[in-house]
Amino acid sequence: MLLLVCCALSLAMAYPAREYFAQRAEIERLRQETAAQLQRVRQLEAEKRRWEDPAYVRAQARERLHYVMPGETPYIAVGPNLRGPAEAPGAGPADGARTTTWYQRLWQSVQDAANPSTPTGAVPLAPDGRPNR
Repeated sequence: MLLLVCCALSLAMAYPAREYFAQRAEIERLRQETAAQLQRVRQLEAEKRRWEDPAYVRAQARERLHYVMPGETPYIAVGPNLRGPAEAPGAGPADGARTTTWYQRLWQSVQDAANPSTPTGAVPLAPDGRPNR
């Protein structure tokens, strides 16, 4: 009889104990989430203080928007010899490999679409099977 009472009590206490431990885990997760959010708030407040500094705003305008102060002369270097990091030597096609411009390729694709019997780059054949040039 005593064994039956002990089993009944353990079964009766199993669900509340499980809920208790689940709630404790949820509380700990929420505490960690709150701490992370407080850290993010501190970072945003520090960034807001930086943006209130006129020197920082000027530096960001110069860097991001390429603003210049009155009396300064801005210089922008452009030309075919300038290459960005994505266009490093050996990264793209070989020199002279791309001889047509983008609008020439676009117009060629329009012409090819108008004449679907001739695939791109193919030479039409004469009735006797020789290339028609």
